[in-house]
Amino acid sequence: MNKYEVVIGLEVHVQLKTVSKMFCGCDNKSVNAEPNMNVCPVCLGMPGMLPVANKKAIEWTYLLGMALGGEISDYWNFERKNYFYPDLPKAYQITSATNPPVIGGGLTVVADGTERQVRIHHIHLEEDAGKLVHPSGKQYSLVDLNRAGTPLMEIVTEPDLRSASEARIFMQDLQSILRYLGISDANLEQGNMRCDANISLRPVGQKEYGTRAEIKNINSFKMVERAINYEVERQTEILDAGEKVKQETRGWDDNKGKTLPQRSKEEANDYRYFPEPDLPPVKQGGGSIIDIEAIGSMLPELPKEKASRFLSDYGLSTIDAETITSDLETARYFEQVLEEMPEIAGNSELAKTKAKKVSNWLLSELIAKLNEASTGISDTKINHKDFAALITLIDSGDISGKIAKEVFAEMFESGQSPEAIVKEKGLVQISDTGAIAKIVEEVVAVNEKSVSDFREGKQQAFGYLIGQVMAKTRGQANPKLVNEILREKLK
Repeated sequence: MNKYEVVIGLEVHVQLKTVSKMFCGCDNKSVNAEPNMNVCPVCLGMPGMLPVANKKAIEWTYLLGMALGGEISDYWNFERKNYFYPDLPKAYQITSATNPPVIGGGLTVVADGTERQVRIHHIHLEEDAGKLVHPSGKQYSLVDLNRAGTPLMEIVTEPDLRSASEARIFMQDLQSILRYLGISDANLEQGNMRCDANISLRPVGQKEYGTRAEIKNINSFKMVERAINYEVERQTEILDAGEKVKQETRGWDDNKGKTLPQRSKEEANDYRYFPEPDLPPVKQGGGSIIDIEAIGSMLPELPKEKASRFLSDYGLSTIDAETITSDLETARYFEQVLEEMPEIAGNSELAKTKAKKVSNWLLSELIAKLNEASTGISDTKINHKDFAALITLIDSGDISGKIAKEVFAEMFESGQSPEAIVKEKGLVQISDTGAIAKIVEEVVAVNEKSVSDFREGKQQAFGYLIGQVMAKTRGQANPKLVNEILREKLK
């Protein structure tokens, strides 16, 4: 039994994909621009320049708050967080951390068979800093301010998580919600979703929290788990040795597989927060330029709601429903394939039968091939109509399941319809009883020993004879008919 309970809180930073930046009109969509090209006097911090808040960024922050069950603040304000760093040209960041736009909310995660409600402390809105570039082998660093001023939403959880796997699943579930809402690409590897983890240990049964360390520089789901697990081990060793954990900020070095100290942990008063004098407070109610009800009407069906509907409407297993709905594009593709099957309309049992077949092919064949090709479902050459047509060819008996896999592989590579591939390669399933019977007779005639073995009770001999028939028909014979005719012949 573990001596210590792990306590984890996350600070998740999400870049919003608005057209323009948070406080100016600079382009916020170009990701491959030359360094310091998407900048202006506002995001460069030139003296006398006045910020103007991005209304869409505020609306999207409210939208996420509603999706997570949070409360929209009636009155909040932007403020200045003062600190000096080379990638922060103004020497302060405009944020809303101490009087945020969204309070509360939560997200339920299921990990290792345990369901846990993770409370959200708050969501605040701020501007991102620039980026330091460290040329290999050089004694200097470069500053790229294209990212400076990008709308950045920070989701701060309560210290409710209890394991690295819970933290990873929280991040994955949050990513799905962000993508369903359409407010961020939420790609960790590209840096538009980032995570800092606050980790502490306390003796099991103790109410008071232990001393925490904040881990920065976590930019993949795999890193979330690795960094937290390493930090838990590090703090366990310190406590077991009778020493005290330091409150500090540490960085995750993925190459070394360890966290490294960066600086002692700051307190809020170190930043000298004060209200931003160039931006008015944001109010709800009379006179507000933001329509809360209109934002609420924008809420789509979210991943867990969609998974629940897939369970009830389509009879999918829990794991299949959750896997498909975890990615919005995959969920859309699944239902678009079903829309190409008009015969299921009004027939719930047929709809469930077809849906399970589509789900099986989607998860076992298409996703596997997409992973091999390192591409996404939105880039597949197999359109919804052709996917549905393949299922129909299987159900009608025109092709066998084995042939269907061959056809599917060709569809994935070429984008051709299944009908065209079957016709071009002569892959139509043989269901002519007479033709199959003739081939069965030929196989039985030249495999006397296997026939004798079967009649002596060796069942594997029957499988061998089936294989010989399928080989002679290049896998095109109807397996059910082959089985029936061969058994009758061997009586």
